[in-house]
Amino acid sequence: MEETDEIMQQEIRPLLAVDIIEQLHRKFALLSGGRGKDGAPIITFPEYSAFSDVPDEDFLNVVTYLTSIPSLDAASIGFVIIIDRRRDKWSSVKASLARIAGAFPGNLQLVLVLRPSRLFQRTIADIGIRLHRDDFKMKIVMLNSLSDLHGYIDKGQLTSELGGNLEYCHSQWIHHRTAIENFAVTVKTTAQMLQKFGTDLAETELPNDVQCTKDLLGAHTDKHDKLKDELKLSMKQGTTLLSCIKEQANKSESHKLNPDEADNLTTVERLLAQLDETENAFEQFWSKHHLKLEQCLQLRHFEQDFREVKVSLDGLMESLAALSGIGDSVGHVEQLLKELKGLEDRAQEFLEKAQRHASYGDQLIQSNHYAVDSIRPKCVELRRVRDDYNNEAKKKYEILSKSLEIHKGIDKVNQWCESGVYLLASQAVDKCQSQEGAEAALQDIERYMETAEEQQLSTLRDLYNQHELMLSDYIKGSVQKALQRLQDVQEMFEKRHASLKKLSAKQTRPVQPVAPRPESSPKRPSPKTPRPPNTTANRRTTENSSATKQNADADLAKRKNIRKAKGGIKIEVMHEASQGGSSHVLLATETEESLSNRRR
Repeated sequence: MEETDEIMQQEIRPLLAVDIIEQLHRKFALLSGGRGKDGAPIITFPEYSAFSDVPDEDFLNVVTYLTSIPSLDAASIGFVIIIDRRRDKWSSVKASLARIAGAFPGNLQLVLVLRPSRLFQRTIADIGIRLHRDDFKMKIVMLNSLSDLHGYIDKGQLTSELGGNLEYCHSQWIHHRTAIENFAVTVKTTAQMLQKFGTDLAETELPNDVQCTKDLLGAHTDKHDKLKDELKLSMKQGTTLLSCIKEQANKSESHKLNPDEADNLTTVERLLAQLDETENAFEQFWSKHHLKLEQCLQLRHFEQDFREVKVSLDGLMESLAALSGIGDSVGHVEQLLKELKGLEDRAQEFLEKAQRHASYGDQLIQSNHYAVDSIRPKCVELRRVRDDYNNEAKKKYEILSKSLEIHKGIDKVNQWCESGVYLLASQAVDKCQSQEGAEAALQDIERYMETAEEQQLSTLRDLYNQHELMLSDYIKGSVQKALQRLQDVQEMFEKRHASLKKLSAKQTRPVQPVAPRPESSPKRPSPKTPRPPNTTANRRTTENSSATKQNADADLAKRKNIRKAKGGIKIEVMHEASQGGSSHVLLATETEESLSNRRR
């Protein structure tokens, strides 16, 4: 802080009033504040009977201190010394002049001596000064009275002891000097403390975790608050001192501050201004440092929350990846969907937290955070992982939804096929032999075939074609098997439908009486056909042989049909032809396994 180098008015003083307070109280020399005609400061050596007993060191300290008080401009003009020895002897005058000539530290302009008033001592003084004037090597004027003194110095610049009207209180002067110097030391010390604290803050490394950052921020804030309190005390001290000095000038309307008091007032005002500038400079520095610590704490919180959210999102991604299957049944797919729903419910909290955290990072970036380059990639990463999870979960949900739809389609097809086969098997053969029975069976077949369209069984094939790539081999096989079964059962229904339609279209002819074939009379045998012996036996034999042949042909045809079906059993409805023959109407074909299941 540049202001700290200019806190003191002069260079570092060798002495302060407090250091020589006892010597100052002796009042053998004083700086009343008066000025010569050209503005030279006046130092007065009043009557002091024990002046010769004052040690040289004390004399030198007091004189040195007094010459250091006036401003540099005033001191450069030179000092005027007034020595009051009206009640003393020439020996005292001589001793005083010798001390001043040998040890006065400042620029000496003029020495005015009020010589002893007694005639004998005045005569000796006149003789002595003529003899020793050249020894003192300074301009000395011997004065006989105060009126002579007033010819050199205006009465307004002299105290009442010297016939002037300059108000001066030595004890008050000492008090003001001590207070001003104490305040100057306080200002300087405070500035040094602020400078040291500022240096410590500037050299402080920022912590890498939340707790250490909190501790550092708290410690620095406490230190700042203490220095702030000390600054307030210093400002109060200077303000009080300034009021005391101004109060001196307000004692009467005619009273004015003498040059030294005016210098004191200026000094205090300047010290207060410098203290205020120092405080402002420190507050500006502290504001930046405090902001940096707060941003550091924000960053550490952001990093800590980022790690927690990132771990949670990674765990969710692993859990989502674990749901790798698409199910092998409706129940399995529904269970997978239930697990996915539960995972999404758990993930919602972390996804919202990731969104809030990324938004908080955006706010830090917009507030000109010093770690923007570290915050921005983390915000991007949070949003990426969140979007990856949402996309993967959405994809997983769509796959499972399609898988569920396909499995439900498989079950629907299988159920329709089973019900259809049961319907075919449940149509009684004897009921279909009549026209009414055949038409009723035909209506049942048509209605059930319409349910295939109503249930949209064909959508299974479309789903299979659209999503074949995502299906497992097991599901592909189940779909293909269900589609093949659907095709087989539909063919069975089409065949049954065609057969029943033909059967219901035939009109049953009325039975007409037919005359029996005439037989040859035993009395009149036919000449062309010899009558075999035992005609009745032959007829029976012929009928039995014909019946046996028919049964054998039927069994042979049945075995052929069984071999032709290769394990399939053909359901036939027998219908008598109108001309004495029989017709076979094929109703449906079912596997032995299905029929055996039905039988069971």
